Amino acid sequence: MLKRFLSLSVSLVLIIGILAACGANNNTAGNTEGAGNGAENADKPVTINMFTASPEYTDAFNAYIAEYKKVKPNVTINLEIMQADYNTVLKSKIAAGSTPDVFQTTAGGDIDTFAEYSADLTNEPLAAAMTDAVKINMSSSDGKILGLPLKGNLMMMIYNKKLLADAGITEVPKTTSQMNDAIAKLEAKGITPFANAYKEWWVWKHIFQNFVNAAAEDAGTTPKELVGKFIAGETTFKDHPVLNDNFFNFIDLTVKHGTNKPLERDSNAEVSDFASGKAAFMTGKGAWDEEAIKKITPDIEIGIAGYPVSEKAEQSQLITGADQALRINKDSAVAKETIEFFNWLYTSDYGKSWFSNVAKVIPPIKDAPLPDLDMPKQMEEILKTEKSGDLTVNYSLDTFHQKFGELMQAYIGGSKTKDQAIDEIQKAWVQFGSAQ
Repeated sequence: MLKRFLSLSVSLVLIIGILAACGANNNTAGNTEGAGNGAENADKPVTINMFTASPEYTDAFNAYIAEYKKVKPNVTINLEIMQADYNTVLKSKIAAGSTPDVFQTTAGGDIDTFAEYSADLTNEPLAAAMTDAVKINMSSSDGKILGLPLKGNLMMMIYNKKLLADAGITEVPKTTSQMNDAIAKLEAKGITPFANAYKEWWVWKHIFQNFVNAAAEDAGTTPKELVGKFIAGETTFKDHPVLNDNFFNFIDLTVKHGTNKPLERDSNAEVSDFASGKAAFMTGKGAWDEEAIKKITPDIEIGIAGYPVSEKAEQSQLITGADQALRINKDSAVAKETIEFFNWLYTSDYGKSWFSNVAKVIPPIKDAPLPDLDMPKQMEEILKTEKSGDLTVNYSLDTFHQKFGELMQAYIGGSKTKDQAIDEIQKAWVQFGSAQ
């Protein structure tokens, strides 16, 4: 059954059905050893088309493409990367029957959204190589592994150690009152507390999930169960002061005490603001920004911390997991070769080193070292004594998260009141929150 993110005409549904029937022999997801090709076809030219939304990894992707060319000279991998309007373009490609051989989606709930287009990777070597925590994020509701993690992730507040020290802040704020105190100390020294990227819809979900985790704990439930109740319309923000009050109070603080024109600051602008010392804290981002920050200021001293979501210091947590997935088109004419490629990437010595040394991300696979970067190293130390928070963004679809971001942009832009924003967020959760 087609998922509701697509509004296809009846004729298109019929066309897709015909194509699926005609292309049944292309669904070779379980066969990665080349059986049936025959030795005479071993060197037959193969082209794999990848469509992704991660421009920050362009060089890293091109590096593994070049390396695989040495392993399989007959395989050509065409890489198409875009960020703005990626979801819209992807849906258009799928609706037109031109689903890429490899495409990118968010993980968690969206694993089910795109299930009918995705090869089953459950019994592949790459699945066995994934860490258990990541494997959960790549699994459908019926237990099939339908995605490949781009990376392990780390989301949190990022801070400039020197600026905090200059303001006399000896401990990173973990509670709302400690954050208020830190803001006062920073501004007394002429330091802007926050760099934001509120032009981007996706930064909002990275902040919000910290408050959802705290709300779930306060309610004596799990984040997944709490999100499920919002999607079912069984609870409201008013039932959870951390969401109804603390979240909006924090956003108000970041706007009032942040860089100018927050709705005009995109991801790159925020990185530039933070790296150049214009603000002490960076919101809505994660470990993927470290290299970009250090390209601007190589000797910057970066620290990481959870968000101060309440007066309970233990609720200030780093968030780890995998929120982005690559999908292999199960009906691709080169599905077998594509799976073979990713089996190589996730299990070979080169692949294990690629995550750490080339992409410089937290590896989503076992037996791979952490990259030689400050944020992953600090994460490793912090998590020796503290627990990480749940990657709650995975329990809702990106159709909801995008609407949520747009509503929060309207809130800080002044076109919606807090109550209006909350009311529409709750309605959007019911309307867009689930793939079912």
